[in-house]
Amino acid sequence: MSVPYDKSMSLSLLTDMLRIRRMEEKAAELYGAEKIRGFLHLSIGEEAIAAGALRALSPEDNIVATYREHGHALVRGVSMNAIMAEMFGKQDGCSRGRGGSMHIFDRSKHFFGGNAIVGGGLPLAVGLALADKMQNISRVNACFFGEGAVAEGAFHESMNLAALWQLPVLFLCENNLYAMGTALARSESQTDLCIKAASYNMPATRTDGMDVVAVHETTRLAAQQVRSGKGPFFVEFQTYRFRPHSMFDPDLYRDKAEIEAWKKRGPIHTFSARLKAENKLTETEFLAIDAKVNQEVQAAVAFAAASEWEPVEALTRDVYSPEARP
Repeated sequence: MSVPYDKSMSLSLLTDMLRIRRMEEKAAELYGAEKIRGFLHLSIGEEAIAAGALRALSPEDNIVATYREHGHALVRGVSMNAIMAEMFGKQDGCSRGRGGSMHIFDRSKHFFGGNAIVGGGLPLAVGLALADKMQNISRVNACFFGEGAVAEGAFHESMNLAALWQLPVLFLCENNLYAMGTALARSESQTDLCIKAASYNMPATRTDGMDVVAVHETTRLAAQQVRSGKGPFFVEFQTYRFRPHSMFDPDLYRDKAEIEAWKKRGPIHTFSARLKAENKLTETEFLAIDAKVNQEVQAAVAFAAASEWEPVEALTRDVYSPEARP
């Protein structure tokens, strides 16, 4: 299928995916060097979802994500400097270094996290949507989560309330097949996630999460329906992470041949190949985009390294304690 966008839009999607990939590759390197501490969950291989879905939403729409949220925040408009500084734990980070990798947050971008709890963002999105409905605000509340969250009670409670109250929630499930390390068929008796969503009288569809065009078009149509007041919508993105669940994961539960087979469907090289075939991209242009992205990454690392640690005397700020009271 041809790419249904002009060159400018096409290159924007490609650039988004490259920015996510290069930033996270550098983050993995910095984690090994102990510049980034704590937990680190990378979305390498899944870049088409953040790039395609976020581009299909309005800047005023609310976004709730998981702990694998760096790419979502970046495409949403949170600066790479602020994201990298947050991963470093520095005070120039978007959460002043207090949240780290799993708690990227920027209210000005309507980006409400980063959530370390599996399924934890689902009720938050429902709450945001309920507030919008009570105030007659026309806005999509998009919630990203993995298929592992479908086994959580919060998923079923959130789906039920969103459908019961006809709330403007766009449920976006990133199904990478293994949750934290257990194959879907080993943890769910019903592996058709759209059937689960449909059981709540909610429209549901699935699409190829490795294809940025499919992601963008599916999200755009689903968001239109939610925005029109027709209640919630469930989308399943079928995708695959090329790296382990986290930097602590030895990744012993997947066959290496399976990983390599999915890599052949990688969203960046397949999309760039399509653009080249349609004369919307040359190899020279690709290399130029990649070089610019790498410069942005280097600048973000330098920014994070130069940022100061939050002073000890400020640690009780925004914390309920005697020192924090007016």
